[in-house]
Amino acid sequence: MITIKSEREIALLKVAGNIVYKTHQYLKPFIKEGITTNELNNLAEKFILKNNATPSFKGYEGFPSALCISINEEVVHGFPSERKLKNGDIVTLDIGACFKGYHGDSAWTYQVGEINEEKRYLMEHTEKSLFIGLEQIKPGNRIGDIGSAIEIYARNHNLGVVKELCGHGVGTDVHEPPDVPNYGMPNTGPRLKVGMVIAVEPMLTLKRPEIYLEENDWTVVTKDHSPSAHYEHTVVVTQDGYEILTGE
Repeated sequence: MITIKSEREIALLKVAGNIVYKTHQYLKPFIKEGITTNELNNLAEKFILKNNATPSFKGYEGFPSALCISINEEVVHGFPSERKLKNGDIVTLDIGACFKGYHGDSAWTYQVGEINEEKRYLMEHTEKSLFIGLEQIKPGNRIGDIGSAIEIYARNHNLGVVKELCGHGVGTDVHEPPDVPNYGMPNTGPRLKVGMVIAVEPMLTLKRPEIYLEENDWTVVTKDHSPSAHYEHTVVVTQDGYEILTGE
């Protein structure tokens, strides 16, 4: 069931979202060649706990870490490890924080050192596709309007849309109804209403969109090993549009 959040709940979701935002900002200076993904994960977990929250993903359906850290061809759900970031990598940090029972969720893709033009193009237009999708959020519009806008933008820029993964509602669970696909038809799906809280998160690929699941049953990788980027904000539907919760 899609829930409409009260003012009290939205206030708590704003705090959770802001902790996620601050965690991203805290980690950015550490995203350099030579750091391990475990080190980034540990920094994030300590920072979230210091801000009176808990990592949303740690233990979620058995996920072992505070962060999902996905590098290059990894689309989502990469496990932190002793793997070191290299110059030319792109890395997605997917961060969730739970504050007094309410969650914030935001993913962002970062460059490590100097990256090639193809990866720069992928990052630029995946980020832009997020905001193209967000522009469709206002009372009376439908979930399909968001996905359609993202899909059209991605295809116009020759990027692949991963259809097996999608955005979602956010509240007392980090993943709630409704699903928010990154493709679809306008004027289809659930209608947006004031007080709905959703995470919109385009996951686009430089080449083909086909994916496979690694043996750990979590990490999703592009079949052709082309790079993937992922941008996500949690937002609340307002009277005149939307407000980003995973920001300042």
